[in-house]
Amino acid sequence: MRIGVLTGGGDCPGLNAAIRAVVRRADHYGYEVLGIHNGWAGLLGEGSIAPLSVRDVSGILPLGGTILGTSRTNPFKNPEHVQQVMANLDRHGLDALVAIGGDDTLGVAAKLYERDVRVVGIPKTMDNDVNGTDYTIGFNSAVTIVADALDKLHTTASSHHRVLVVEVMGRDAGWVAVVGGLAGGADFILIPERPTNVETVCRHLERRRQMGKDFSIIVVAEGAVVPDLPTLEQSDTDQFGHVRLDRRNIGELVGREIERRTGFETRVTVLGHLQRGGSPTLFDRVLATRFGVAAVDYINEGRFGFMPALRGVEIVPCKLSEAVATNRRVDLTLYELAQLFY
Repeated sequence: MRIGVLTGGGDCPGLNAAIRAVVRRADHYGYEVLGIHNGWAGLLGEGSIAPLSVRDVSGILPLGGTILGTSRTNPFKNPEHVQQVMANLDRHGLDALVAIGGDDTLGVAAKLYERDVRVVGIPKTMDNDVNGTDYTIGFNSAVTIVADALDKLHTTASSHHRVLVVEVMGRDAGWVAVVGGLAGGADFILIPERPTNVETVCRHLERRRQMGKDFSIIVVAEGAVVPDLPTLEQSDTDQFGHVRLDRRNIGELVGREIERRTGFETRVTVLGHLQRGGSPTLFDRVLATRFGVAAVDYINEGRFGFMPALRGVEIVPCKLSEAVATNRRVDLTLYELAQLFY
């Protein structure tokens, strides 16, 4: 058995732990693993495909990023590219494929499975918005970074009596904002699932001032729905049709409006790619290891078209078609819990 493994989409801590687990479990079964570099682009000739041995993955458990590289390539943008992917799978003699990624990468995997490619997925995204699993690789590491940043920003906000707006990642779901904000003591959280006007935020800040609280931390997910702000132009998109949210600058827009409407001195911090970097947390190391082992077990069992999912404390198989059917949105009871501490 020869297994290919790739990482696609944005990087995050825990990818190397998953790659390591795939190689180690495959070695247990006597299977060979080929590492496909640069995501789906690697199967289009834009990255090398080379054997991965146990020795190659030694020591990578705590490393951030991915030793295989990644890309946001979507082969289904071009029918000829799909055929090229299929041809390269045959050319390299790959009997099975492990695709590690978020909804875009897993969406490609699901479509390839419909074309009889023997593929298994592993869910990773710091946004935690893959359907069918409680947690994805990278989420715990990201919210740990967010909470740590909020801890540090509190001292500046309180010393200067300022409002600090902190923009975090989260295109379609506000998991990073809600969990990171709850853990870091945010005083207001804006997310995609709960449209909120800036005016509502301003009234809340004014009430806090009247109560003697002369500083505040506002957490804004990059995809937050704020109806009384200018809408984003839809022209600049990636290969999966996603609008480039880095051009939106929603944190700056919210901060500027807060200062204009309230007169409170306001500063903005965009955490950006810091949320993706560094070593994975203990939780992500263990989760990635469990997912990687389970993925190879599914291959050994002939269970293709699935991904391992964490539900409660158990790892269970979840159909790729279910995983990519919709985004997993924030449970609003968790958001309402955070509101208790505003």
